[in-house]
Amino acid sequence: VDSIQQLDELFLLVIAGEFNSGKSSFINALLGQNLQKEGVTPTTDKIHLLKYGADTAQVPGDRGVWVRTAPIELLRQISIVDTPGTNAILREHEALTAEFIPRSDLVLFLTSSDRPFTESERNFLSQIKEWGKKIVLVLNKIDLFSSDEELEQVIQFVTESAQRLIGDIPAIFPVSARLAQQAKHGKPEVWNASRFEALERYVTETLDDNGRFRLKLLNPIGVGSKLVGKQIDSVQHDLDSLSDDSSLLDDIQRQMVYYNDDMQRNFRARLGEIDNILFSMEKRGNEFFDERMRIGRIPDLINSSRVQRDFEQEVVGETAREIDTRVGELVDWMVEQDLRQWTAVSGHLAKRKAEHVDRVVGESGPREGTLAYDRQRLIDSIGRATQQAVASYDKQREAAQLASSARQAVVNTGLAGVGVGLGTALALATTAVWLDVTGVLAGVMAATLGLLILPSRRNRAKLELAQKLATLRHKLVTNLTEQFEREMRRGAQRIEDTVAPFARFVRAEEEKLTEQRDVLVELEAHLTGMRRYLEGGEV
Repeated sequence: VDSIQQLDELFLLVIAGEFNSGKSSFINALLGQNLQKEGVTPTTDKIHLLKYGADTAQVPGDRGVWVRTAPIELLRQISIVDTPGTNAILREHEALTAEFIPRSDLVLFLTSSDRPFTESERNFLSQIKEWGKKIVLVLNKIDLFSSDEELEQVIQFVTESAQRLIGDIPAIFPVSARLAQQAKHGKPEVWNASRFEALERYVTETLDDNGRFRLKLLNPIGVGSKLVGKQIDSVQHDLDSLSDDSSLLDDIQRQMVYYNDDMQRNFRARLGEIDNILFSMEKRGNEFFDERMRIGRIPDLINSSRVQRDFEQEVVGETAREIDTRVGELVDWMVEQDLRQWTAVSGHLAKRKAEHVDRVVGESGPREGTLAYDRQRLIDSIGRATQQAVASYDKQREAAQLASSARQAVVNTGLAGVGVGLGTALALATTAVWLDVTGVLAGVMAATLGLLILPSRRNRAKLELAQKLATLRHKLVTNLTEQFEREMRRGAQRIEDTVAPFARFVRAEEEKLTEQRDVLVELEAHLTGMRRYLEGGEV
């Protein structure tokens, strides 16, 4: 707003440089009067605004600026600002100078021939360039050189240094303000040696009405470009932070996919172990039937209670305990993996939080209402939720619940009643087979066709056992799988519900900031186009 309001003011020419670069003597030479105090020590400790006035006077102005008026013709068209040195002892003077630079329409930057392009000058020139100001370099005190060769070397050094620092090569005027003053005060013979004429011609001819108007318009455009550029950098910084957050969310998502794949693969392997137990039982059952259900063993088959006891010991054996053990191991494994996944998510969030803290070392923390503040609040919230989940994770309770579900899976096979154990379920599953075997023994003993019936009954017993165990195996595996899938979905949903607010925040902020960046980039392009148009002289 200030830069736009200044369009109604006179063209503002700012003279800047180190305190001993001869700024005051340069201004006096340019104006043709000894208006500014000169000396070998810093003589300008305040900003002076030189304006046209009927009388020579000096009055305090706003914000520590002194206004000096004089009846000098050049000041009718141009206001001149004399600033403290860029290396001023009092840093508030340097800060005031830096604050005044954005208001300028053109900056004449003086560097001394005996100390050209010092570190403080380079730093200050960089600040001026950031504001998009047109800069003209003045190499003062060229009368100190004893030869033209020395002068040309310094001019080349300043030109190359300015090109590296500013980018484009600004206008450079080598002058001697001291000789120019002498020429204007009774020593015209030193005028050519001062080389001041080229600079005066630039000020009076190049900065004619059209040139001043063009630079005047470039002032708010430069300020606007500076502000837009800073805002783009700020938005891009936020987008970069959100990109890291998106990577975190993507990493969590990938980990969940890998976790699910690993769990599925390991679960199938553990189910295979349970399958093998039942297959082994079926194999023992077939061997038992082959051994016992033959003509030579008919006397032994008469004692059905003994045969049943042998069947339970040799065929059923420790099957129930082995399956119970495998199911228990399956339950413990699922609980342990679920806890590990929660711990992994918590670790990811803790690492992201630590990375964010590292970026704000030395600061008191992000301000409320900023992206950093909102993001950190959500990360903290999610971190607390996952840490609480890990801390409160009761492995025994979770295992008991899953074990209960596993037992219910056996009940759900339909081969056992509610409340029975797996051993009872297996016994009931094979009892029907056993009854079918023993139920025909009497008929076998009495029938003349026993030699034919017994092999048939043996094969039927094998088939019945295989069918019963297959049904038990299928339903047990099916129900355990359903329980496993249910627990996997429940665990994934818990993590998703915990991370979801942060994920929504990241997506919404990315969309909003991307839109803001696109608008700012378009605005920056418009400002750049306007600047190039004006710099091309098409006004």
